[in-house]
Amino acid sequence: MAGLKDAHGVENQALALIDRQLDHLANYPDVAASLQQHRGETEQQLVRLEEILDGFGESRSLLKDAGLTISGNLAAIAHTFAPDEILKNSFANFAFEIFEAAAYKSLITMADAGSFTNAVALLQQSLGEEQRMAAWVDENNSKLTLQYLERRSAGETASH
Repeated sequence: MAGLKDAHGVENQALALIDRQLDHLANYPDVAASLQQHRGETEQQLVRLEEILDGFGESRSLLKDAGLTISGNLAAIAHTFAPDEILKNSFANFAFEIFEAAAYKSLITMADAGSFTNAVALLQQSLGEEQRMAAWVDENNSKLTLQYLERRSAGETASH
């Protein structure tokens, strides 16, 4: 249960991170589109986690949700002052997606061990979404870096 509640808190943190980044992506519409799509997936991941928790007669941890939402906002704000904000956010997004994927893999292993087949299917769907987002960030790293360099060398706002 602790892992499910932690995952719920982490998904709330992800929403906060995404929302703060979406406020700063006017110069990077492809990143904005990808994050907007993943935001919708993250909302569905929260629904899935709540469904699993409800199935066990458990509720989410409001304290974890609130704490991780605040930390997500603070983490995103910290990058806004960097001239390479877009790159720092991209690196952080990749790390965050890998972290989430690892958490879902662990939860799937626990659900498999306990024969909770309904939970496994829901967790696998979320895992796939996290892995796809991590792959997108990774595959677009070079392109994003070059866009940043082009804007920077042209004297344009390059951070976001």
